[in-house]
Amino acid sequence: MNVRDLEPKELWGNFEDLNAVPRPSKKEERIISFVKSFGEKLGLPTYVDQVGNVIITKPATPGMENRKTVILQSHIDMVHQKNASTVFDFDTMGIQSYVDGEWVKAKGTTLGADNGMGAAAALSLLAAKDIPHPSIEALFTIDEETGMTGAFNLEKNVLKGEILLNLDTEDDDEFSIGCAGGIDTNTSYSCELEIIQDNERMFDIVVKGLKGGHSGMDIHLERGNANKIMNRLMREGKSYDLRIISINGGSLRNAIPRESFATVVASSEDYLNAFKVVANQIKQEYSISDAGLCIEIVPSTNNNSNTAISLSDTNKIIQSIAAVQNGVYRMSSSISGLVETSSSLARVSVFGDSFTTQSLQRSSSESSKMDIAHSIGAVFELMGCNVEHTGSYPGWQPNPNSEMLDVMDKVYKELFNEDPKIKACHAGLECGILNERYPGLDMVSFGPTIRNPHSPDEKVNIASVQKFWNFFQQVLLHTPIRN
Repeated sequence: MNVRDLEPKELWGNFEDLNAVPRPSKKEERIISFVKSFGEKLGLPTYVDQVGNVIITKPATPGMENRKTVILQSHIDMVHQKNASTVFDFDTMGIQSYVDGEWVKAKGTTLGADNGMGAAAALSLLAAKDIPHPSIEALFTIDEETGMTGAFNLEKNVLKGEILLNLDTEDDDEFSIGCAGGIDTNTSYSCELEIIQDNERMFDIVVKGLKGGHSGMDIHLERGNANKIMNRLMREGKSYDLRIISINGGSLRNAIPRESFATVVASSEDYLNAFKVVANQIKQEYSISDAGLCIEIVPSTNNNSNTAISLSDTNKIIQSIAAVQNGVYRMSSSISGLVETSSSLARVSVFGDSFTTQSLQRSSSESSKMDIAHSIGAVFELMGCNVEHTGSYPGWQPNPNSEMLDVMDKVYKELFNEDPKIKACHAGLECGILNERYPGLDMVSFGPTIRNPHSPDEKVNIASVQKFWNFFQQVLLHTPIRN
């Protein structure tokens, strides 16, 4: 079955149209043009601000003019991840989605349901002629996935709405009313190089097949981190004077790293025996959470390298990565089951004499966020790294007295005869930033069920999309009356 044949056809069609346009973060020119053209073809007022956020407004349908104006907010960039074996150019190719039973997936890449489903819903409402709704301001932000610069640079006073519906939550029975803030910790270090001797043995090490996922929403699942696993494998080479030639671990700052590739040199082939022992131990440890984990070591065919990182600096790198906190740091004391603070070692690179890392710390507590960021930085400072903290963004504090939340709670119960789950999430949503730009907005986040975002296993549930679309329309019909 073709994705475009799924119901509701208008929403799935718009989702496929979005996926046909390459839209990586920082390279949104084509998707900005697409959304702008969409609004203009409908004859709706369309505005692109100085950074590329697109705002399309639509007047209320007859009889809904006295309702509060609603801002529909979604981001139009997506995380680009693919399996190592997948041949795909994200800069030129559209996402290849397909139906797999109850789910829509992509062929070897991320699907873009995060946040393409939300954007498609907003586009579908803008184009609809038979859906009652109040005045709408559809806000399509850029660069959510790599810094939220669209939200940070949104112009003040350009929006008039009193309610903001963020369409970027990933369980169809949940409403998010709070989220974590975040900060990046980036480190760099110039290493000493040494000549590789003729009697030394060079090896290529591969860690792959991990599930990965969203480093906020999935961090509590204790999935393997390819960078930490690679480091354990190299640590076993200490008795064999192991030195690092190169490491390429992880990819994106907000994704749990699924793969790492390294080339090392050791004084003896006996390193293979120690390697195999620890590799089997690691695979056993992750046999449930990451059953597909694959660890390989082979004699290297890299004949271009005649230098490696010095033994002293190699040991500094290995010890520092071993010491770095990764995963859940603290659970919330006020909301049961919510991760309060975490850190994910997203990227480790050794190339030539350069050693760099990138990690992302998240927390719903600003003080705890800065504490864990400084703790991560301190580990690398001890080995002499230059440490830089960038991209800090605020969390979104819950408002349990939200008028819009009361409306949505009532509508959900009437439609589905069950209570929705009202939660805060450990992901970074743009709501915290938008609340700073527009204080007093009544905000709730919701969306269809999406699994494994930020990884090639990303998928969206088909029945959930229908449920979300029906609920979305009913919510608009029952928005509060303007005072």
